[in-house]
Amino acid sequence: MPPLPARDASLLDAYSNAVTGAVEAVGPAVVKIENGRASGSGVVFTPDGFLLTNHHVVDGSGPLAVTLPDGRSCRGDVVGHDADTDLAVVRLVGPDCARLPWATLGDSRRVRVGQIAIAIGNPYGFDHSVTAGVVSALGRSLRSRSGRLLDDVIQTDAALNPGNSGGPLVTSLGEVVGINTAMIPSAQGLCFAVASHTARFVAAQLIRDGRIRRGYIGVAGQNVTVPRALARAHRLAVTSGVLVAEVESGSPAATAGLRSGDIILTFAGEPVGGLDELLRQLTDDCIGTPVKLTVLRRGERRALTIVPAESQRN
Repeated sequence: MPPLPARDASLLDAYSNAVTGAVEAVGPAVVKIENGRASGSGVVFTPDGFLLTNHHVVDGSGPLAVTLPDGRSCRGDVVGHDADTDLAVVRLVGPDCARLPWATLGDSRRVRVGQIAIAIGNPYGFDHSVTAGVVSALGRSLRSRSGRLLDDVIQTDAALNPGNSGGPLVTSLGEVVGINTAMIPSAQGLCFAVASHTARFVAAQLIRDGRIRRGYIGVAGQNVTVPRALARAHRLAVTSGVLVAEVESGSPAATAGLRSGDIILTFAGEPVGGLDELLRQLTDDCIGTPVKLTVLRRGERRALTIVPAESQRN
């Protein structure tokens, strides 16, 4: 085989150097996590031994067995986890777990489509494996295992396999911009990571409170189209809403006077086009705070006031 032209060889060297440099920077902070049922990956992101991984890697487990890249073992205690974002924070415990290498969480909002994306993890038990590709798309939405829609997901073609879950997605600068979370087994090169901007916020809340606080109003509903005639008659900004199928007894919705058959149109002045939009607006900011709610009831527009409570679901 003839040698590569000097220019091509130089470009390949530059790419290789970028990937190897990133792996050398972040690799020592990537760990293997075993919970007795399955294994996954994680990345240490603070100098005092906190690591980020996926909720589904630690869900339902007690203390975790964590293996460092140099072969040392530590116990991992789950600090908190959140099914809606598929993220968890684990604290490493043990005499061999002091002064560990740690990775820097970068700003995923600065990521651009086409830039190098490097995944580090432990697929199929092959410790500390590296795959590289590019960022394929930004701002994707992905349905989490809890059923809630997760926004601001990074799509990449850096190959992920079982065991990569919870490992870092890294830029050529050695910054962690995502936590690898999912792949589509039947597709080639469709892999996803929770953006570091989301991960940073969730991690801070989990370290502080052990959970993510979200609002709850107590309705079961479904997406529904608002008839055009009604939308025009009421000068509505939306053509769809949430049809209330059931109101939980004693819930904030029941106290506010919501009824089965109502169609929720706005929440806190913002249009509600469907269940996902309503759930996005039920943040911790609204807990205990009176919020204006607009509904259609038997073709008539009504204004209600609701005080969301804190959801007790993890």
